[in-house]
Order: sequence, then C-alpha cells, then structure tokens
Amino acid sequence: MILRIFQKNHSFVFSLSMILDRKIQDFITENLNINISDLLLKKTVFEGISNKYLAQQIIGRNTASKKFPFLNQPNILFPPQLNLEQASSQQTAEFKSVGMQGKRFLDLTCGLGIDAFFLSKNFEEVHLVEQNPELLKLVQHNWLILGRKANFHQESLYEFLQKNSEKFDLIFIDPARRDENNKKKFLLEELSPNLLDIQPALWKIADQILIKLSPLIDLKYLLSVFPNVKRIDIVSVKNEVKEVLVLQNQDKANDKALCRCVNLGTDEPIFSFFFEDAENVTISFSVPKEYIYIPNNSLLKSGAFNLISKYFNLEKLHPNTHLYTSEQINPNFPGRILKSEIISTKSIEKGSRYNVISKNHPLSADEIKKKYKLKDGGDRYLIFTQSVKGKEIILGNPI
Repeated sequence: MILRIFQKNHSFVFSLSMILDRKIQDFITENLNINISDLLLKKTVFEGISNKYLAQQIIGRNTASKKFPFLNQPNILFPPQLNLEQASSQQTAEFKSVGMQGKRFLDLTCGLGIDAFFLSKNFEEVHLVEQNPELLKLVQHNWLILGRKANFHQESLYEFLQKNSEKFDLIFIDPARRDENNKKKFLLEELSPNLLDIQPALWKIADQILIKLSPLIDLKYLLSVFPNVKRIDIVSVKNEVKEVLVLQNQDKANDKALCRCVNLGTDEPIFSFFFEDAENVTISFSVPKEYIYIPNNSLLKSGAFNLISKYFNLEKLHPNTHLYTSEQINPNFPGRILKSEIISTKSIEKGSRYNVISKNHPLSADEIKKKYKLKDGGDRYLIFTQSVKGKEIILGNPI
C-alpha cells in the first residue's frame, strides 16, 4: 500500500514497508521523550522519511498513551496533530459503545476511527465513510494491525447517502463544528453536515442514529429543533464536559427524552431523568446548613436545577445559586459534598491555598484570588456566593 502523508506546505509519498521498517519503528519507540523542536532542526534521520513525519509519529504515540492507549503500540500510524486533537478519547468512545449492538453499523464521519472502533465491536458488519483518502488509508492500516474488519468508503457522506440503499441498525455522526475560518459553530444547521437537512436521508436507511455534539450546545434548543430524540447523554471526564451525545429513534417522541449525566473517571453515579419531569418542580431555599452540595458539571449542564433539589432532598441556597445544602450526607449525590462553615473576610488566610469558587457573586474566582492573594490547590474550598439571606462566604472542608 502507498500512503501519502500531508504536512503543512508539503506532501510525502511513502510505501508502508518503508514506514514500518524496524529501524524507523525502533527510532520512534526509543525517542518518545525527544525534544520535538530539536528533531525538526536535525539533519534528515532516514533517507526518504522526513523528520516532520517522525515527529508526527512520536507526538501521536505520546498522545495515544494517554488519550487512546489501545493505539499505543508498534506499527500503528498517526495523522497530524489536529486529527489527534479532534478525535474522541478511548474513555468516551468506550462509554458510547455500552448497550450498542446489532447486525450492521455505519460511521459517516470516520476520522481517526476511535469512536467507530468501540461502537462497532458488537456489530457483525461495519462500514466507515471518510472523504480524506490519506486518513482513511491510515485507519485501514491500523484496523488491520488491530485485527478488526470493516468496509472502507472513500467519499463524502453526501455521496454515500445518495447512492446507498442498504439498511443499518445504527448510524454514527460526528459533524464538523468549525467553518472554513476555524470559527466555532453551534446551531445544527450550521454544522457540516447540516444535520437537519440530512435527517430524511438518514431515516431511509436506519431507525437509530447516534450524534456527537459540542459540550456547549444548548439542550433546550436541541430538543426544540431535533425530532425523535430518545436520549441525551452529557459526558464529562473528571468533571470537564467533553461531549453531548444524542440518540435518535425514528419511533420516539421528544416529550419522553431521557437525559443521563455522566462523569467518567470518578466513582460518581450516573444521574438519569426525563426532561419533562424537570419542569415545574417546586423546591425550598435555605441559608447554608451543615453540608454544601456542589453538582458535577454534567448535572449543571442538564439545567435540571430544581429536580436536583427534589430528588436528593436538598434545599437550594438561592433561585440563581446552583448550590445545595442539607443537615445530612447523601452518598449517592453526583458531585462534591463539603462540610460548611460561614466565615467573614477576616478569616480568609491571605497567601494560603484554597479551591476558590464563585457562584452568583459579583466577583469572579480569579478576582477573588487576586484580591485576597490566594493560591490554587489544597483540600479547602472557599465559596463566594449568595443565599436567600444575602452574600455568603463559605469555607468548605472535605468530609
């Protein structure tokens, strides 16, 4: 197989036998800690292989060791850094695969193929569509090394949908969320592909569609314009929201859409609710009590602020403060629980370490740290907020 590797302002054509030469693979393995800038300035290490390409493989291997360790092995090839950054992590890809099975799977936006590799593991037949020929050849090679079979289609998803009439049990799409000027796009009709435009074509060949969207997507907007939503997953990794997953089913009405709030990399439970159940929930408010509850960011992203209070039997500090309080500890709460103490500004130890949080307060966390000369870190939390009583400063300690 001949592989064309594109780099800025250049393209290099290598045979796979050259790239996979033992000496080159050994060089990559033995130089994972090399200074990349130094490598790029060196004289060409191997005739016929650019140092830029070697750097690309070293960066890829190092990225894989943390982001997708199943690819961290000899003879696996990596694309340019932008493709690595855009790819899902192994952790989020494995989560997507839970409960997904059937006969035929289709990924219309293959990319590096991380999501497809895990999503398709319980399907008998796999089809991958990617319009970038070099990237698709690379994925094809990697899947061969990993012992996985697939049907590879080098074309745009529009071309594939136009000519394909075969049925699939699940379609996966990860639309591009930046335009040609690298500007972020959030509306479904602004993405590439335009998800609203291609819906009729998708329903002709599948009853179930899984879509990966930006963590910044507005969920109310999503439900208002997107039909047949069965479930929305808000997926965080260690409390950083990474992606929003939308599972559509042709026979499912939006009023029964399920939301799952997930925080991978922690022992926090998944919190699930129906969107309609989060509406018109009456709750009570209180000044800080013995314990302060801080929801994880997936839960906050869901917007189910009052339902959190009702479900976990907590009181909210203020209608616009998404912090909760109780005299008891609920170990099933998806977030952080702190023992609370109301303090004054005089009790703040200047120059000390705190995890500073600002919720519904005029000063941002950075402004608070600057004003009181505070350092990040430690076990203690300093929360500037507002309760029904007024402005509060809460010292939170781990339980």
